[in-house]
Amino acid sequence: MPIDGTAVPAARRRLCFEALPGIPEVRPGDALDELVMRALDASAIELAPDTIVVVAQKIVSKAEGRFAWLDEVRPSDHALELARITGKDPRLVELTLAESTDVLRAVPGVLIVRHRLGYVMANAGIDLSNVPGKGGRERALLLPLAPDASAAALREALRARTDTSVGVIISDSFGRPWRNGVVNVALGSAGIPALIDRRGETDRHGRTLQITQTAFADAIAAGAAIVMGEGDEGMPVVLASGFLPAAPEVDCKALLRPLEGDLFQ
Repeated sequence: MPIDGTAVPAARRRLCFEALPGIPEVRPGDALDELVMRALDASAIELAPDTIVVVAQKIVSKAEGRFAWLDEVRPSDHALELARITGKDPRLVELTLAESTDVLRAVPGVLIVRHRLGYVMANAGIDLSNVPGKGGRERALLLPLAPDASAAALREALRARTDTSVGVIISDSFGRPWRNGVVNVALGSAGIPALIDRRGETDRHGRTLQITQTAFADAIAAGAAIVMGEGDEGMPVVLASGFLPAAPEVDCKALLRPLEGDLFQ
């Protein structure tokens, strides 16, 4: 504090979210780093060390070819029974079961499962929106096989092209217990502290923090969703820049609550 008694202002923190235009319809085998670089060049944007590239799960899954043709799905007896209970397409229910380890809730209009990757979510994240079919055939889009690995691969590809190490988040929209509406969360990440563990630190009054863990990757994903949009905006890549905490890098597996700590299963 200066000798005149006035307070010293805290270090300024600023975070900017900017949707990146110019990403075309993504097809299986497309190199996302190439599509992102073309869009960056077209907008005269350069990546910086404090940039976090937030990418919608949907384009990652499309690039990785995570499609399933609905007319090729043969529902099991279990899928038919759950379809009867929920009112959902039996073929989508069968795909949901194939992507899941447990069915946690099945009521009219709702099918909540534990995804094979550990997420608790509706319909195993399987989606039909903004998924073009072909020749009158419908197809569904599944989540990436390994989102953290997909994020790491995109980060390395961008580093090789720009000589800049950025953070990468793969995001998807989730519903939440006890609250209406969806927010985006991080399915995979690389180069950032997805979870910041502040237990053992002290607050401004010297009290030791006992349980404080910040889901940094989820917070960034949620903010990016506001400019990314959920409908026909066509903005599946967002650049978050201006603030990157000095904390150990951990990927999104750190965000998954262990089964023994799940009080609602």
